[in-house]
Amino acid sequence: MKYKIYLAAPLFSEAERTFNEQLKKKLSVDFDVYLPQEDGMLIVDLVKKGIPFSLASKKIFNTDLNAIKKSDILLIVLDGRAVDEGAAVELGFAFREGKRCIGYSTDPRCLLPYGQNPMVTGCLENTVHSVEEFYEHIFKQKGVFVCESLLYHV
Repeated sequence: MKYKIYLAAPLFSEAERTFNEQLKKKLSVDFDVYLPQEDGMLIVDLVKKGIPFSLASKKIFNTDLNAIKKSDILLIVLDGRAVDEGAAVELGFAFREGKRCIGYSTDPRCLLPYGQNPMVTGCLENTVHSVEEFYEHIFKQKGVFVCESLLYHV
């Protein structure tokens, strides 16, 4: 059985959405990945369809919280000067639900000179900097893990 990952990440620019899609593609070989921009809904799309903003917001909120409840792991993209506020809320909810929460950072910038906000890092069991490091962290206690894409000895 594959772990279910909820990928919490900023999704408002083309660059952010492209990064998220590429990360999901890499992880989807061995995990079931829920990416809100693809598997959920986007506010701009719902509003274009004539759904009032308040109803669209509530629909997205409930859909994403349900997806987090069904996940095993929340992987939050921490890139940027500050963590995306929506992703931070998803992280807090996942933490409260007892999910494994892991940070993913490829960007050394952060708002505070000594690292991320303690309310973010307090929810994380680890922060990884590559897909390979994510695999190593997830399966480090398994001994040898065979997956579709790689053989890991950890």
